[in-house]
Amino acid sequence: MKCPYCAFPESKVVDSRPADEGASIRRRRECLSCHKRFTTYETMESLPLMVIKKDGSRQSFDRNKVLSGLIRACEKRPVPYQTLEEITNEIEQVLQNQMEREVGSDQIGELIMERLKKVDEVAYVRFASVYRQFKDINTFMHELNKLLEDK
Repeated sequence: MKCPYCAFPESKVVDSRPADEGASIRRRRECLSCHKRFTTYETMESLPLMVIKKDGSRQSFDRNKVLSGLIRACEKRPVPYQTLEEITNEIEQVLQNQMEREVGSDQIGELIMERLKKVDEVAYVRFASVYRQFKDINTFMHELNKLLEDK
């Protein structure tokens, strides 16, 4: 690591500890030439993830959109915010682990519904009604019947 004071290319690590709740590592370094100390942060590199929308357009993945969709589905339901955060983190991790640079919005929607079904059935039906764009009461009833069969 290059020293920010004298630009010497070598330093030694004096202290190392987790930062940002384990998302990065904070390292305290000392320059081997001028002996001044400085701090560096090491974070894991993540692939930029693009979402392919239903109309074929592409936009970068935004975890806040996933979270806001979950919040809307769980509005006035006994689902803690922490659970919604965990679901969002889990979905983001699943997508990152696939190592694909592009993912369909339909795949994200299915991942959300899969997890919502386990957490709150009313929230699941709310999300499904928007996501699957129920056209009439029959489509709605079909989804409810599938939910009852799974029980």
